[in-house]
Amino acid sequence: MSEETPGFEEKPDVPADGTPEEPQAADSADQAEGAAPAGDATDVALLAQLDQARTALNERTADLQRLQAEYQNYRRRVERDRVTVKEIAVASLLTELLPVLDDIGRAREHGELVGGFKSVAESLETVVAKMGLQQFGKEGEPFDPTVHEALMHSYAPDVTETTCVAILQPGYRIGERTIRPARVAVAEPQPGAAPAAKDEKKADEESGGPDEG
Repeated sequence: MSEETPGFEEKPDVPADGTPEEPQAADSADQAEGAAPAGDATDVALLAQLDQARTALNERTADLQRLQAEYQNYRRRVERDRVTVKEIAVASLLTELLPVLDDIGRAREHGELVGGFKSVAESLETVVAKMGLQQFGKEGEPFDPTVHEALMHSYAPDVTETTCVAILQPGYRIGERTIRPARVAVAEPQPGAAPAAKDEKKADEESGGPDEG
């Protein structure tokens, strides 16, 4: 009978090729397999955040572009209003000066525009011309109701259409805007004159034209 050493237990032999460490290697493989799904989830979360950031950037860019467009429209509207207010102010001032210009015109027609009065009058006319005031209305031009105001009416044998035969007060405009129409006397063709002229022309055509001398 063999004797056993008290206090010691028999242990299985450990092979030299490190077989007991195989469970640890298996545990490491399990941990790697568990870590792979966690990394994929992190990538998905990052992509989602990137998409959100891109969406927010596009929205802010659109907001900025809209604000820029609104600002440009505001600037154009302010500039247009500024020009309109300036034109109205200039037109109001020049309208108040028209009676003075009429007096100067009458004095010139009567030969009274002399001396210092002449210098002042010419200076005033130069200033209003620089401000854009233009005078219009001439004898002999066709009557236009959009820029002429007929105060007198008559018939004349030497006109073929309604014509301004006298300028009672000149008209004034600023650019394309009329601030006072020209007040004129007009003459129309003599009643029956036009048909007579047509008859004479027709007779000449039928006779082969006027006789040659």
